[in-house]
Amino acid sequence: MNGIKKRVHIVYPYLLNPTNPISVNLIGAGGSGSQMLTALARINHALNVLGHAGLNVYVFDHDTVQRANLARQLFTENEIGLNKGVALINRVNRFFGTDWKAMPYGYNISTAKKRLANITVSCVDTIGARLEIEESLHSGKEHHIDRDSAIYLLDLGNGRDSGQAVLSTVGEIKQAKSLTFETVGMLPSMVNEYKVMLENGEELDNQPSCSLAEALGKQDLFINSALVNMAASLLWQMLRVGIIEHRGCFLSLGGFRSQPIAV
Repeated sequence: MNGIKKRVHIVYPYLLNPTNPISVNLIGAGGSGSQMLTALARINHALNVLGHAGLNVYVFDHDTVQRANLARQLFTENEIGLNKGVALINRVNRFFGTDWKAMPYGYNISTAKKRLANITVSCVDTIGARLEIEESLHSGKEHHIDRDSAIYLLDLGNGRDSGQAVLSTVGEIKQAKSLTFETVGMLPSMVNEYKVMLENGEELDNQPSCSLAEALGKQDLFINSALVNMAASLLWQMLRVGIIEHRGCFLSLGGFRSQPIAV
């Protein structure tokens, strides 16, 4: 047993002490995305206090706030009819003093070429949308030669009361040699590794709900916030510690269980 090295991933060094804020694309501003934006703002504030350059976030979402979104997503009555990303960004910028931007349209290959980011956080509902995000990141990889190069993708997905958050790399990250650990430079994507499970599993109905009661029949009230807290903790560990043993987790609120995914 003593001869077995623990598998770890060493985070891309630039992200630990960048000269400019780390660029982040948050795709989807609904159940998980609205929670994730607040988590990113908290991470940014904490990093700034510790002398780190922090984050620069762009939010992509074409959808508008509906009455059925209230309570399960972080919107108010006064924001009904507004673009979700715009409503969230305005609120976060006022509260935290950031200057983040909302992109009131969807994310695709064309969009990806215009707005690159070191970290992409996917909070979308359908397998098709997740496939398109991965394709957009990898198809433009050869163009990523500046400080906003695509490095990581954090994919969040959930059903009614379960979900997963999985970190992957866009290409292989060069790892330092280690006598203590077995370093892993390539983290496989959620879609590639679990594609069959996703296709056979529970996919969210992307049609708008007419009421909060109907929406809660599709997703439990706290599945998004529980999942986002796990994903945000992973991001925080990446940026503070610089080395990770786990690249995500599976979460079940119905059984009050979480299962880590090792590197």
